[in-house]
Amino acid sequence: LAWSTFRKECHSSSLYGLLALASFVNAVTEGAWGALVFSLVAIPALVSTAWARHAVREARMARQGIDTERRAQEALEQEDLAPKAWAGRLAPEYLPEFSGFEVGRVYQAGTGLMAGDFFDVFKASPTRLAVVIGDVVGHGIEASITAFQAKYLLRTFLRQFRDPAQALEELNRQMSSVERSEEFISLVVLVFDTEAETMRYASAGHPATFLWHEREVRPLRATGPLLMLDPNGSYFSREVPLERDDMAVMYTDGLTEARNGDEQFGEERVGDAVRRNPGISPGVLCKQLLDAANDFSLGAVQDDLAILAIRKL
Repeated sequence: LAWSTFRKECHSSSLYGLLALASFVNAVTEGAWGALVFSLVAIPALVSTAWARHAVREARMARQGIDTERRAQEALEQEDLAPKAWAGRLAPEYLPEFSGFEVGRVYQAGTGLMAGDFFDVFKASPTRLAVVIGDVVGHGIEASITAFQAKYLLRTFLRQFRDPAQALEELNRQMSSVERSEEFISLVVLVFDTEAETMRYASAGHPATFLWHEREVRPLRATGPLLMLDPNGSYFSREVPLERDDMAVMYTDGLTEARNGDEQFGEERVGDAVRRNPGISPGVLCKQLLDAANDFSLGAVQDDLAILAIRKL
């Protein structure tokens, strides 16, 4: 990265010198000939400078991805880091409080040693609260590393881009640059804007989020494909107005795919639970959904399962 920056600075300096020379030629040469000389030098120089700056940005993003994966691998190699502690990095037991919102969460590890489910709640800016939940298809150490990398890269992109769809496109491009042919990520992002009183969401092939708004439950479905499926995947976002007592419920597919024989728990039961208890505490609702899924399965659900609920106060 340092070498890329040095080359960019040398490149920019030489181009600015050419621009100065072109300006001098234009000043001492009359008529169209001077303008032509200036254009022939200035336009390519400006384009080349912009390209050089873009190349440095790409190198910086690539280095950040490599550093994140290295930290994840180092953490996993620590002998005293149990799978439960690692899951705490991806799905923390305690979340910070955010003024104007109430957040609830539950997480239940599956039968595998390492988890691929993760969630995150953080301030993307002083007026924007980002809420994320995702699931890496697969199990074991590799899936956990991918989840760790996706979680913390997405933090960077959500702070950089106001539109969550743009953040997903950047994340998809970065994650797809690493050859992991059997891994994919489903993920949904909600961004609450306290200044505009809106919620903007984007979903990469994730199960529907249920929103309680205007005394009815609405499913918010995927707005793009799974991450890492296509490096050129396209995503878009939708925006909805935000009112007091509105609540969103997000979850991973371990909830809806909980089984009782050939029957699945399904999305309809999730929506019904929100509809029956619109005024309930988000934390209590998450616990009720987990208990309902475990009861439905006649025991603990076998897959990893995470649920997030957030209410505007």
